[in-house]
This record gives sequence, C-alpha cells and structure tokens, in this order.
Amino acid sequence: MKILISQQTPSNLSPYEVLQSRFGAEIVFRPFFVVEPLSAKEFRAERINLPDFTAVVFTSRYAIDAYFKHCDETRFKVPETMKYFCTTEAVAMYLQKHIVYRKRKIFFGDGSPASIISLIGTKHKGEKFLVATAAGSNSDPFTRLFDAAGLDYTVGALVKSVSQDIHDLDVASFDMVVMYNPSDLKSLQENFPDFKTDSVKFVTFGKSVVSAMNEAGYPIAVQAPTPQAPSVAKAIELYLEANK
Repeated sequence: MKILISQQTPSNLSPYEVLQSRFGAEIVFRPFFVVEPLSAKEFRAERINLPDFTAVVFTSRYAIDAYFKHCDETRFKVPETMKYFCTTEAVAMYLQKHIVYRKRKIFFGDGSPASIISLIGTKHKGEKFLVATAAGSNSDPFTRLFDAAGLDYTVGALVKSVSQDIHDLDVASFDMVVMYNPSDLKSLQENFPDFKTDSVKFVTFGKSVVSAMNEAGYPIAVQAPTPQAPSVAKAIELYLEANK
C-alpha cells in the first residue's frame, strides 16, 4: 500500500504510523503547489489602493506576509489604527511577525466566515474592509455575508498558488493520492495531463477540493473530515479496515 499525500511532511507523524504498522503503508509527503505573493505588477493590475482601507480580513499567514510586502512596495505605512480580522487565533497570532499585537485592534474567529461577521457586529460596521484572498479562489462565502450585513468591502487577491514540478513522481504507482486543495488538482493535471484516474484511489480533505474533483470528473474513494474520521489518517484507516 503506497500513499501519496500532497503536503509537506507534518511535525506529528504518529497518526500515519498507525497506517504503517497496521497496514504496512508506505507514505510519501510531497506538496503539489506553493503559495506566493502576487508580483508588484500583478498587484497593481488589481487597482487596489491600500490606504483606502481601515480594516483587513485575513484567512491565512501567507496573506499576512503578502499584505505587508505589498504595503512596503507601494510605500504605504500602515497606521496603528488599522484593524485586523482573522479567521483563527493562529492566523491572528502570526501578525506579531509584522506588528505589535494589541487586542483592541486584532480580532479572531472560529475559522468560519460567519464568525468574522459576528466580530464586526455593529461596533466595526463603519470600517472599509479589504478581504484578502488568493487569486482564483472562491470568495463567495465571504461576499454573501458581507453583502447581507451591508458592509463596505473590497475583495483583493494578495497571493497565488504556483504548481510545483512533480514529474519525478510516478503517481500511477501509488494506491492512494490525498488531495487538500483545488490547486493540488490543478498541479496534478498540469504535470500529468494524460493521467488515468482509475489507476489510484483519491482521498480528499475539505469541501473545496471535492467540488473541483467532481467538476473535473475525478472519482473520490474517501472523503474527510467526517464525524467518524476528523483527519485524513483516520479516514484512510477506516477505509483500509473496511476493505481488507
């Protein structure tokens, strides 16, 4: 049993050691893409004027790095009055890399777009929001809620996904391939345009990649998270147990 996981090797390998010990699985970790800031030229093409905004919404650490990079490149000195709304505490804490962390201007939710709206409430409704996204990503979960709340916002792509060269991988030799992101699928298609989807079983984590896989006609053997399988490792374990 060979399993290809389209991510960096995690710091905690114990969940995967169960697959190795119980099922003799050989597991290979390899990211299919990387996230990079837009170039200065790409960002200018969006015609986003950073000083126009009094608040920024972040969903990832990559977006935070890119925001301050673009601020430097456009010579915009971010005022101390800027407010930051982050989807999770981990993202919010990452702001310390760039600014002094002050609770009065940094807010974080539970990972959902709805939690950001709750944080904004009526107290911050008068702000002008920049919703930082990745080029080509689906911003509908945010835009629908921001529209319904009557907020003044602009969606701006700050980062992009760049496919990696994975030609050295013999993907067809793997029994399972784990995909987390539509960009994983994009990279697979770019690297192996003639890949036969019936040669492996695909495992997915998250809703966005499921939609992309279905649209492309790629069959999915295992989906996570579920109540029974909150992680990829657990989902694979249950699948292998049921298909001994």
